[in-house]
Amino acid sequence: MFQKIRDRLLLSSLTVFTIVLAGFAIVVRVVFVSSLSEQVIDKLIVLGQGVTVDAELEAGKLDIDEYWQDKDLDARKGGLQWFDIKGNLLQQQGKYTLNLPLNPNKTVQRQIDREKQIQAVTLSIFDHETQQKIGYIRVSQSLEDFDETIQKLDLGLGAGVVFALILSGIGGLWLNRQSMQPIEESFERLRQFTADASHELRNPLMAIKSSAEVALKYPEGMRNIDAEKFTAISSATNQMAHLTEDLLLLARMDKVADTKLKTINLSIIISNLIQLYKSQAAAKGIDLQVEIQNNLLLLGDAKKLSRAFGNIIQNAIYYTHEGGKVEVKANRVDSYYQVTVEDTGVAIAPENLERIFERFWRSDKARSYESGCSGLGLAISQAIMNNHGGSITVSSELGIGSCFTIRLPTYLE
Repeated sequence: MFQKIRDRLLLSSLTVFTIVLAGFAIVVRVVFVSSLSEQVIDKLIVLGQGVTVDAELEAGKLDIDEYWQDKDLDARKGGLQWFDIKGNLLQQQGKYTLNLPLNPNKTVQRQIDREKQIQAVTLSIFDHETQQKIGYIRVSQSLEDFDETIQKLDLGLGAGVVFALILSGIGGLWLNRQSMQPIEESFERLRQFTADASHELRNPLMAIKSSAEVALKYPEGMRNIDAEKFTAISSATNQMAHLTEDLLLLARMDKVADTKLKTINLSIIISNLIQLYKSQAAAKGIDLQVEIQNNLLLLGDAKKLSRAFGNIIQNAIYYTHEGGKVEVKANRVDSYYQVTVEDTGVAIAPENLERIFERFWRSDKARSYESGCSGLGLAISQAIMNNHGGSITVSSELGIGSCFTIRLPTYLE
C-alpha cells in the first residue's frame, strides 16, 4: 500500500520537475537562438557596410571595387552580390549566395538549398558625395556553423535535463522514504493495536455470548423482560464478535498478503454463493438473475474470494427493495475475468462513490446501522481483490441502482 503512495509521490514530483526543466530549457534555447541570430545579422551588416564604403557611380554605372577574393569568401562561408538601382545582378563573389531575386523591401532573407541554409542581408548603396542611392549589395553567409552551435546547445540542454531528472529521481526516492517512514511506523503501530485488540476481545466476547446462550437455554424462573435483555446481549455480542473478526482479518491483510494461491474454479465459487443467497432473495421477492461462464480457472484463495464475492452479493440483495432485481454475470474478457453484480436497489450518491470502500463508512441512506453490518464488508472485499492482483469498482445512478465490477487476472491459459 505504501509502495504505491511512494510511487505516486515520486511520479508527481518528477512530472513537476520535468515541466520546470523543460520550460527552463525552452526559454534558454529561445533566448540563445535569438541572440545568436542577431549576432549573425549584425556581422553581415558590418561586412556589407565595409565593402560599400568606397562605392561610387561612374558614367551612370556602379563602380565596384573587389576587396575580397573568392577564396577568402569561401573560407568565411560567405558571398557578395551587387545589384544596380533597378535590381539587376551586376556581379557576385563566393559560393554561398542566394538564388532568390532581389527584394529591397526585405532586409533579411533566408534560403534552404540542398539541406544547407544561407542567410543574407540586403543593404542600399549610397554615393559618398551626393548621398544618392546607386544600387544594392546582398551579403550572405552559410548557417552551417549556426546550426552546429544550436545542435550542441540542444544536446547539452537535453543531457542536462536527463541528468537532472536522474539525480532528482534518486533524491526523490530517498526523500519519499524519509518522509513516509514516520507514517508507516504510525500505521504499523495502529495495525498492531487493531490486531491485538481484536484478538484480546475474542475471549471475553465468547464468554459473554456463551453465558447469554446458557441463560436463554434455561428460561425457567426468568422474567420476560430478563429474556429480552439476554436476547439483546446475545445479539450485540454476535455483532461485536463479527466486527473483531473483520478487524483482525483486515489487519492481517494489511501486514502481508497471506493469500495462498492455488488453481480454483471461479464459476463454482460464484454458483455456490448464488445457491446460498437464493432463498434470501426469494424471501424479498427479488428476481436473482445469473449468467456465469463455465470453467473460469485462476490462481487464488477460494475461501477469501468466496468471502469477497459474498459481501458484494449479500449487499446487493439487502439494499434492493422488494420486487427488485439483482443480476450477477461472470465471464472472461481478454486476459482477465470480469464479474458484475448489478442491482436496482438503493443507489449511491456521486459524491460518495469514492468513499464507499473506506472502513466503517456509511452513507445516510444506503448503509445504515440498522443493517447490522460492521461497515467493513466492502473494505475487506477490496483488500482481497488487491491481494489477488485484481480490482473492484462501482458505478451508481440515483433512481436506477448500483453496479459493482470486479476484474481478476487469469494467470492461466
